[in-house]
Amino acid sequence: MPTTELYQVGAEDVGVRLDVYVASRDEQLSRSFVQKLIGDGAITVNQKTAQANYRLKEGDSVAVAAPPPVELKVCPELMPLDIFYEDKDVIVVNKPRGMVVHPAEGNYTGTLVNALLYHCQDLSGINGVLRPGIVHRIDKDTSGLLVVAKNDLAHEHLAIQFKEHTIRRGYVALAHGVLASERGVVDAPIGRDPRDRQKMSVNNRNGKAAVTHYRVLGSAGNYTLLELRLETGRTHQIRVHMAYIGHPLVGDTRYGPSKSHWGLEGQFLHAYLLGFAHPRSSDYLEFRAHLPTELTIILQKLDIGENSLKLLK
Repeated sequence: MPTTELYQVGAEDVGVRLDVYVASRDEQLSRSFVQKLIGDGAITVNQKTAQANYRLKEGDSVAVAAPPPVELKVCPELMPLDIFYEDKDVIVVNKPRGMVVHPAEGNYTGTLVNALLYHCQDLSGINGVLRPGIVHRIDKDTSGLLVVAKNDLAHEHLAIQFKEHTIRRGYVALAHGVLASERGVVDAPIGRDPRDRQKMSVNNRNGKAAVTHYRVLGSAGNYTLLELRLETGRTHQIRVHMAYIGHPLVGDTRYGPSKSHWGLEGQFLHAYLLGFAHPRSSDYLEFRAHLPTELTIILQKLDIGENSLKLLK
């Protein structure tokens, strides 16, 4: 059965096209898919069908009856896994750069989920067939630590910790430019970019609260090495926030310079720290993962590597 979402149009959205409005409300719906739903009569305004180019009025009631996603079978695949910890409830892995976390359109094989299903075959089913065991994600080109739930009990407990922001997460990143202060906080809501559905942006209209703390570890030339801690976990949060304050991550051609520096494919971002309460015992577990070799080499060339990384605690 389709699920129906209801939206009440406020003054700030008067004059916005119906398809643009709906796509901006749900990051899982592309604008082209929204247009198809409108054509199928699955999206109504004031309980009546409307055209995609209908211009919204204040007080309009928009109903979106999106069909449930079609689940696909995900096949186990034998691939190497860098396992930091494993028991009957959870598994902590160090994901390499370039690996997608779970299957999605265009990536149904070669993902972390494919490898995990081959390794343990008993992941939680809360997130369905395509995302078994996945409680949180990091981007394809971000390396580092992830905790995966092996059963529903573990999944539910970990999800609560993420919701309540009690999970400890630390990242190392190399950013363009020299920051004016040694420490800082970026507190700015993040949502789907209304001009480019492939990107996120600081968005005061429909963004969700997002808070990132940063600390300078070292700098050289026009580059700064940072430690970052997350209070929230929005899509592309660190990348969007650093670009927002004028210091995009090195290698991030989506939010920074169109030409990557240092020959990197993808952003210089590593999830080095992960700490959480074990879902069954409540014991606090914490793990740290060293930078991948290709990122370490860049820091060595800049001469801001070893001593700066010693500041991580």
